[in-house]
Amino acid sequence: MQTEVPMSTTDEILKLDREHVWHPYSSFLNAPVVYPVASASGCTLTLADGRQLLDGMASWWCTIHGYNHPVLNDAMQSQLGKMSHVMFGGLTHEPAVELAALLVDITPPSLNKVFFSDSGSVAVEVAMKMALQYWHSQGKPQKSRLLSLRNGYHGDTFGAMSVCDPVTGMHHLFSNNLTQQLFVSAPVAGYDTPWDESYISEMQQALDQHHGELAAVILEPIVQGAGGMRFYPPKYLQRVRELCDHYDVLLIADEIATGFGRSGTLFACEHAGIEPDILCLGKALTGGYMTLAATLCNTRVSDGICRGEAGVFMHGPTFMGNPLACATALASTRLLLQSDWQQRVHDIKASLHKGLAPCSELDHVSDVRVLGAIGVVELEKPVHMATIQQELVNEGVWIRPFGKLVYVMPPYVMSAEELERLTAAMVRVVSDPARCFEP
Repeated sequence: MQTEVPMSTTDEILKLDREHVWHPYSSFLNAPVVYPVASASGCTLTLADGRQLLDGMASWWCTIHGYNHPVLNDAMQSQLGKMSHVMFGGLTHEPAVELAALLVDITPPSLNKVFFSDSGSVAVEVAMKMALQYWHSQGKPQKSRLLSLRNGYHGDTFGAMSVCDPVTGMHHLFSNNLTQQLFVSAPVAGYDTPWDESYISEMQQALDQHHGELAAVILEPIVQGAGGMRFYPPKYLQRVRELCDHYDVLLIADEIATGFGRSGTLFACEHAGIEPDILCLGKALTGGYMTLAATLCNTRVSDGICRGEAGVFMHGPTFMGNPLACATALASTRLLLQSDWQQRVHDIKASLHKGLAPCSELDHVSDVRVLGAIGVVELEKPVHMATIQQELVNEGVWIRPFGKLVYVMPPYVMSAEELERLTAAMVRVVSDPARCFEP
């Protein structure tokens, strides 16, 4: 007989956590320090010991409205009283239909079909399968590989891993088990760098040589996230779209991290004024309340698949179109659109520019960059994670660095005073090498 495990003290919670809970990218043999969260509201996490941390990560970039938002709470509670889930095979429901219609309305005009799934990684898997099945349906099964950018990141599932950077990414251990895709160097220019046509030459050469076997190009538009928080020129994205059209290769835009305003436009593709054939959304879709993702495509892709051998798209997650998640996503997206989100993101950008500027004077900092509501301090060498994490917590902020990067992606509702506190704490820690690097 199972007995209920009492959770009476923080020490007991942490003991059970160390014994049984596997955290992201972590080891049981050298377990990292974790911080039990008792509650969250607005932009603040309250730990079990009573300490409060200002959250600069928006919980891995998704809680754009902050925590415990009354509008999203109400939407979720209202839907819970009707139904929390129903299968999507042969059935439909209002939250999914209304959400799909809204996503079609706000994304690039040619994207008019929506496939819901469980997470960002699965949205990428769906996009890849769409591209592969499309070409199979066109009688060109040889177009079965994808072309991706180095320093790219698209998720942790096997298909998604195959289009992540194969060398510097997190998945090189699995390289022998993955479909071998094609890669070109990441864009070398920054967002505001004057354009030089040489920047696109490697992509053009790869498409010229391999278009006969390529189903699609997949990339993160404008912002490469977990692969280095790199920003690149809109012109690069414009040229990729032109080349894909010229060589008859589909274009997949992975906007899981950049969607819903994070880069300063509602979707990062808008910086370049382009329309992908397939678009992946996730993260901020539900405002951080539930896991949900969407893959959108145009009529060319949907009709091409449905007129093929199978006659249907061969994918169908159990929790596809979950009503609870869709109702929350609908409320979150409407809340964003009804707010002055452009001004908020602009104000955050200005605050990050001002607040992080002192870091550019430090010898051990190689770059400070800001785009939209994203602020990045890149150091000359990797941080010591255990050291810098504890130092940031001691400063009363939650920032989760990785590699050489100490960065923030705050909720859009963060006040000017909170942003000042966030950046000041970040600058204090980064300014002292002893608080950043291995002791």
